[in-house]
Amino acid sequence: MLNFLFSVTNWIVSLINDLGYFGIFLGMTLESSFFPFPSEIILIPAGALVYQGEMNFFLVFFFGLLGSLVGACINYFIAFFLGRTAVDLLLDKYGGFLFLTKAKLRKADKYFENYGEITTFVGRLIFVVRQLISLPAGFARMNFKKFILYTALGAAIWTAILILVGYFLGNTDISTIMKFITILLIGISILIVIIYRKFKRKNQIRYLC
Repeated sequence: MLNFLFSVTNWIVSLINDLGYFGIFLGMTLESSFFPFPSEIILIPAGALVYQGEMNFFLVFFFGLLGSLVGACINYFIAFFLGRTAVDLLLDKYGGFLFLTKAKLRKADKYFENYGEITTFVGRLIFVVRQLISLPAGFARMNFKKFILYTALGAAIWTAILILVGYFLGNTDISTIMKFITILLIGISILIVIIYRKFKRKNQIRYLC
């Protein structure tokens, strides 16, 4: 399993590296829209390439941030113009392919309802929520200028963090970096499953009481 994930991750990074800065933009656009594509796979290796002198930090940051904004805007406008009913229908039809469910969307909805518009900033720093938080903002018809500002601030922090992680790992062999990313993603996935099961069990106990 680990070898398979490593091979897939390595292939994705190779493809993005071949495309250069446009590959970073494209990958971050996908990551911030509705595709389950982790930004760690893109920006950490890019940060290593910055260390090695093969890429420019500011260009990586710019195209990474730009891609994040474009992807977030795609979700925002889908929700803004199509509305909740149409998005739910899309999730019913294609959600399984994209690893997105109504339950995940409802969690993002609840997060937005509880904490308000600032979640478009904070949510950019939270795994899973980062991908979906633009949809509740679109449903709520949040002011677009404010949406862009909050999203840009959150995405800028996350982008800089990942590039710097890659930079400080820059003297490490790229295959070792890819293994680190793969193990990190597996660890995050396991943590999410554990939290989800505990949360589900807690709700079931509460329901029985």
